[in-house]
Amino acid sequence: MTPPLETPRLLLRPLELADAAQVQLLFPHWEIVRHLAGQVPWPYPADAAYLYIRDVALPAVQRGEAWHWTLRLKSNPGQLVGSIDLRKKENDNRGFWLGLPWQRQGLMTEACDAVTDFWFNTLHFPVLRAPKAIANVASRPSPKSRACAWSPPKTATTSPAAYPPKSGKSPPRSGSPANAKSLFCCQNS
Repeated sequence: MTPPLETPRLLLRPLELADAAQVQLLFPHWEIVRHLAGQVPWPYPADAAYLYIRDVALPAVQRGEAWHWTLRLKSNPGQLVGSIDLRKKENDNRGFWLGLPWQRQGLMTEACDAVTDFWFNTLHFPVLRAPKAIANVASRPSPKSRACAWSPPKTATTSPAAYPPKSGKSPPRSGSPANAKSLFCCQNS
């Protein structure tokens, strides 16, 4: 199960199906989606948040394969501002997104620190690996006390589209050649 966590400014609450409406409002912005894995549909369907939480996230939590949190400011706990998760996947143990109004304030750094501590100190996994879109410079780690490394790929040719094309086809995203990924890796010390 996913326990509640807290940082100086955030409440990390376990994801619930009731969170789908707020996720659906905040998440489907190209500025967020373009940095995520290719399995996120674009344009984002009207019921995608509900279906993802019901059919993917919560079942993975029940199976003990993932831990999902919503991020909320302590000053306004009713407002969801983003999400972060941990998962038992090879070379892909952490993912997150943050609503546009709350970016560039250090909030995701706080959330990452909290869930990374949970990964190592509660779940006792020895290594955390998190692929990152090279174009998403703001999501690069700032390693603190752990042995962490960020490794850019040998060829880093990124020029992702600023907005999706009107054709309805998704432009290149993380994992595609035009938006390559790097790997962030931490080991428990």
